[in-house]
Amino acid sequence: MATALGALLTASSGSPPTRSEVERGRQLYARHCASCHGPEGRGDGDAGAALPVRPADLTDGRVMNPLPDHVLARIIGEGGQAVGLSPLMPGWKAFLADRQIAQVIAYLRTLARPPFRPGEVLPVPGRRQGPEQPIFFSHLIHAGSFRIDCQYCHSGARRGAAAGIPSVATCMGCHKIVAARGNPEVEKLHGYWQRKEPIPWVRVFRLPEFVHFPHKPHVRAGLRCQSCHGPVEAMERVHAETGPSVLHDLRGLVGLGGPPRPLTMGWCIECHREMSAAGARAPLDCMACHR
Repeated sequence: MATALGALLTASSGSPPTRSEVERGRQLYARHCASCHGPEGRGDGDAGAALPVRPADLTDGRVMNPLPDHVLARIIGEGGQAVGLSPLMPGWKAFLADRQIAQVIAYLRTLARPPFRPGEVLPVPGRRQGPEQPIFFSHLIHAGSFRIDCQYCHSGARRGAAAGIPSVATCMGCHKIVAARGNPEVEKLHGYWQRKEPIPWVRVFRLPEFVHFPHKPHVRAGLRCQSCHGPVEAMERVHAETGPSVLHDLRGLVGLGGPPRPLTMGWCIECHREMSAAGARAPLDCMACHR
């Protein structure tokens, strides 16, 4: 599939598909997709009307435009469950060749309102990184595609030391209604809610216990979450390569260390120095972090 996508799709190749490719995609869409997604892609097809999860509105550019072609190809080829969405969207790779999937995507890009622009595509890695979680919660879908603000879920960031993990009640605030039936991942969430159990998320970011890092002053100073956590909105599974590294230290001993690794003391100090030079009151004394 990568070869076909690399040759045809705007976000991968940098050149728009030809009119004939788009027209072929329109024909394939009408044949295989319109019954559920509707003739104009608005999610109002007759076959999708009775489904517990409404088919996606493929014309909503606010939701569709951030998704890269390889993610759309995975959804079309392997079905919605491949990215944590409903399996009611079936996989079509048994019926459509890679080139045909690419043609369908090329056509879908023409439906977007506001119009699709390649520069809006999120830099989603082709291979998932990071630990598997008890629920397939895709930050790409929630924070990237639907643009849910980080602090809607991690509300502690602006209020105290820890950003916090959203409670099951917070998740259920949406998922009592949104995809309440028809998505096994959301059904897992409902199970934790009914059993009154917290979700045992696997922790990704961790600082040493002797480090005091309060989120509140950093957020209020205007520091974006991505400055420390990376482009989480483009991650299907949250991952990080941060903290001390023996290999990095050894490279430093021979003069090949390079810049400090994220979330290490040197990295934080460099940031505080830059902020102080810009007029911010970013402390540099030891007691600011080691109390």
